[in-house]
Amino acid sequence: MELTPLTMTPVQMRGHSHLGETQAVESEPVKTFGEFLVDELKKTNELQLESDRLNAALAAGRIEDISQVVVAGQKADIALQLTLQLRNRATSAYQEIMRMQV
Repeated sequence: MELTPLTMTPVQMRGHSHLGETQAVESEPVKTFGEFLVDELKKTNELQLESDRLNAALAAGRIEDISQVVVAGQKADIALQLTLQLRNRATSAYQEIMRMQV
């Protein structure tokens, strides 16, 4: 039995107005879920690295405004928590699918 991956397709408006207010919109290239996930993981990693860089600069005495360091740390923490929750939900969904009887 061959399994094909799911793909997300954008929804496009198909109706046309007789008043001419609907215009053809050029479709942007659609990212797959995997590409979207990789991009967001890279952003999370960049936030973590930026937070580490600011922490090191604060420890070295090069930063006078501590709020920059705190904000960067909170952004990195929130991004990491979101990533962990996504992983947990994906794992839970996978386990639920595996428990299904065919």
